[in-house]
Amino acid sequence: MSQAGYVPLVEVTRGPIVESIHFGALAVVDAAGRLIASAGDPHMSSYLRSSAKPFQALPFVERGGVEHFGITDRELALMCASHSGTDEHLSVLTGLQKKIGINESDLLCGTHPLSDHTMADALHDRGEQPTPNRHNCSGKHTGMLAHARLRNYPLTNYIDLGHPVQHTIIETFAPMCGLEVGDVIVGIDGCSVPTFAVPLYNAAFGMARLCDPDTLNAKRAAACRQITKAMMANPDMVAGPARFDTEFMTAAKGSMLSKAGAEGYQIIGLLPGAMGAGSPALGIAVKISDGDLYSNIRPTFPPGMGNDSRARALVVLAVLDQLGALSPEMRKTLSRFNERPIRNWRGLEVGELRAKVKLQRG
Repeated sequence: MSQAGYVPLVEVTRGPIVESIHFGALAVVDAAGRLIASAGDPHMSSYLRSSAKPFQALPFVERGGVEHFGITDRELALMCASHSGTDEHLSVLTGLQKKIGINESDLLCGTHPLSDHTMADALHDRGEQPTPNRHNCSGKHTGMLAHARLRNYPLTNYIDLGHPVQHTIIETFAPMCGLEVGDVIVGIDGCSVPTFAVPLYNAAFGMARLCDPDTLNAKRAAACRQITKAMMANPDMVAGPARFDTEFMTAAKGSMLSKAGAEGYQIIGLLPGAMGAGSPALGIAVKISDGDLYSNIRPTFPPGMGNDSRARALVVLAVLDQLGALSPEMRKTLSRFNERPIRNWRGLEVGELRAKVKLQRG
């Protein structure tokens, strides 16, 4: 991956100098496909990773899967989630799987250590090991299995690109982003399902249309509204305690959508009216070029920050501020994700994390 299309978005200082820089690119697009603003190359392609989850759930919802299985908004939000694997997430997920008629053993996402350290400690104290249902993508996989069951397709190979469920997903995702299927670059995600790379502009366009689907056919528009409503009404299902997606949507109070993806990806959706009466829906797609990862040493996570990375949230808040979409109340509520001091192991302030986003309009 070339650095050619990336620009400095976040600076990390120590003492009087800049010690590190997070480069990246972003695009802000409305539901009519107009490029409203950008930084770096808005046409650079990158994998959405987990930011694609609302789109991956869309064809299942569009085909009436929610009504067929009696799925609640809370369960639908979990299908679009990168959840923290808490006991509450597990409870909702197992109830959903019971409705669908599948078992945890049907999931092909694998297992991983929990990112929520409180929950990880609790499992350790109880002598439990993480299982597939604790995987952050288990809701998405459960949704794909529900899609397969809804249409009487095999469950055993639902993750394969050639499976009808995966074929339907990419056939839905591409036109949502204003693309042909052949324009979408396909890779394999960390949880083993296909993942999609498209230009930032097109990902932002897709998110804008998810938030304002008036130009889509009636079934797809209704499904888009079901998904955005469920995610915004249940932000604790979409991520978890102290995480940006959850805290952001809680603060936005039903006006904005947020979904992080691995390797420095973040997508934001503003519903019509989010910036005031008559304001248009917007999609924002952000890619941090270095993957935006913290060390896996637990004390390096800032207090109250969960396991989130440091650059993306800062960039999102800077973009919204420059667009005039960040209210004083949201700025105050989300201040711990914004520009902030950097402290060493003794708690001494040694530098700061600060945004360098300069939006180019139009």
